[in-house]
Amino acid sequence: DLLGRKVLQTQGAMLRDFTKIVHKFVEANKDNPAMKEFVEPLAALNKEWGDLTMQIGMRAMQNPDEVGAAAVDYLYFSGYVTLAYLWARMALVAQEKLAAGTTDVDFYNAKVTTARFYFKKILPRVRSHVDVIAGGLDPLMALDAEHFAF
Repeated sequence: DLLGRKVLQTQGAMLRDFTKIVHKFVEANKDNPAMKEFVEPLAALNKEWGDLTMQIGMRAMQNPDEVGAAAVDYLYFSGYVTLAYLWARMALVAQEKLAAGTTDVDFYNAKVTTARFYFKKILPRVRSHVDVIAGGLDPLMALDAEHFAF
């Protein structure tokens, strides 16, 4: 549904709308040293999202089943990148609150720490989804239907 209907059937318009928002956030914070650890990977993944979508779309022109083969991993990739954007935003707000002298120091420090955890321990999982998508349709469809009878 996400890849086939929301992204490819709109020629990527809905995706571009969101990736533009992410891009503007990255651009607004790229010179903030405290945000570097968040905006650099986010910028790279935001660009890769568009590239990945184009690759799937090009393969789908040759065989529409490519969409189904990529759909689940594309959904995971999209979710991880979207959450990275949200955690980067939370980290920015937390850093601003800390700089302004908030009394909720522990709360906002925990937000930044959790954002770091997400970027270092959870977000790298996108690589496996990119690899699965790159594998294409062929390995998925290689087994003949009659071989499913065990």
